[in-house]
Amino acid sequence: MKKGLLIILSGPSGVGKGTVRKYICSKKTVDFEYSISMTTRAPRDNEKDGVEYYFVSKEEFLKRIEEDKFLEHAEFVGNYYGTPKDKVEELRNEGKNVLLEIEINGATQVLEKTKDDDGVISFFLVPPSLKKLEERIRARKSEPEEVIKLRLEKGRKEMENAKFYDYTIKNDRVANAGNKIIEILKKKMSE
Repeated sequence: MKKGLLIILSGPSGVGKGTVRKYICSKKTVDFEYSISMTTRAPRDNEKDGVEYYFVSKEEFLKRIEEDKFLEHAEFVGNYYGTPKDKVEELRNEGKNVLLEIEINGATQVLEKTKDDDGVISFFLVPPSLKKLEERIRARKSEPEEVIKLRLEKGRKEMENAKFYDYTIKNDRVANAGNKIIEILKKKMSE
């Protein structure tokens, strides 16, 4: 059985990773499993445990780090985020393609750990402009001003990482970005 692809979807906070991922999933034109990340942050009003994230305590997360149970993990504004390694490898070994929607720090770790794995394909989403990125972050209305400022500053710096990814996709409109990614994945999956 052919090992499944590992698909990395990343970009700065507020660029629309989750929205593009949901669009791709809704089209059902490419076959993959979505890898659910784990976090210590509190769920937003519209988020459910085991759907958007696995929400765990900081103690449980740190224990998992010690036990090397993450493919990647990162800390941002006091919260931890990570991808459970065992689930991703299990799915890929079953021949399933796995999609990771992750922040740049985590994507960098995965890209480093998988640099010799030709079954990895990475996408870096960019906003149409930094002003548009700020509008998207503020539109969430889920974080205080100091966190928004941190996210914006981090986003500006993170834009420089696009060169490390296989593809850079502008998220000017969700359908445009999603369809570009779908077309690339279809080609890769047919190889």
